[in-house]
Amino acid sequence: MGNYDNSITVAVAPDRLFSYLADVENLPAYLPRLTSAHAHDGDQVTVTAHIDPPDAPERDVKGEAWIHVLEQGKTLEWGAAGPHDYGGRLHVSPADTPDSSRLSVELHTRRVEGEQVDEGLQEALTGIKSAVESAER
Repeated sequence: MGNYDNSITVAVAPDRLFSYLADVENLPAYLPRLTSAHAHDGDQVTVTAHIDPPDAPERDVKGEAWIHVLEQGKTLEWGAAGPHDYGGRLHVSPADTPDSSRLSVELHTRRVEGEQVDEGLQEALTGIKSAVESAER
């Protein structure tokens, strides 16, 4: 099983950052492969992604996932059914100044990919930072 974690400081107050992240419609703004994300039926989310695998044709794929928004503690938990038992947790906490936050992400999967997962996690954190800081301007 692969367990990964990373964090980043974001120049946005914790309440604002958490509110932005809790809105699943914002997912495509910071996850580059996602083209749409729509919440339905409580905590269920339908996502569409554009993929370009090295061993198959480029295409759009749809998937189902779930996201639990835990307002108290500013935590999001998510997962997707499938062979890799993919899921994780995101936590927003205050950083050194009142208008900044520390964003921490943990990812768990049965598939171990090492560097590729670490790079994807860093890409997601950087995407969140860029998207939410730009939205604040």
